Amino acid sequence: MTPPDSVTEKSRGVVSIASPYPFSETVKHLLSGFASHGIKVFATIDQQAEAVAAGLTLPPTTLIIFGNPKAGTPVMLAQPQSGLDLPLKVLVSEAVLGKVIVSFNSASYIVERHSIAPALASNLAAGERLIAKLME
Repeated sequence: MTPPDSVTEKSRGVVSIASPYPFSETVKHLLSGFASHGIKVFATIDQQAEAVAAGLTLPPTTLIIFGNPKAGTPVMLAQPQSGLDLPLKVLVSEAVLGKVIVSFNSASYIVERHSIAPALASNLAAGERLIAKLME
């Protein structure tokens, strides 16, 4: 995997942002940012550790599954298949030493993919805005 050279890159619905922090600090910064904004973290998966447990190698990679049931539930009630993309996820990776990338599905991609009504689109956009703010 080659991380994007730009600060922000959008490809097939994925937004990737270069983190200004080292890997472990990026993960901690996201987790504390979610907590301070009342966003529930459902799971944090250390994918590097899971690879090692399987006898494989993987650069530092962590997946954070997060969301706000008050925001996501109305979306899933309107479009049950949106549950494939909810709760939201953010991937922190360091495929190149010292270059930490934060990636997630864009809200517009999820809205388009599941034909979510514009009135509910803002329920998903808040997470995207918060991640971008936390990476400033």
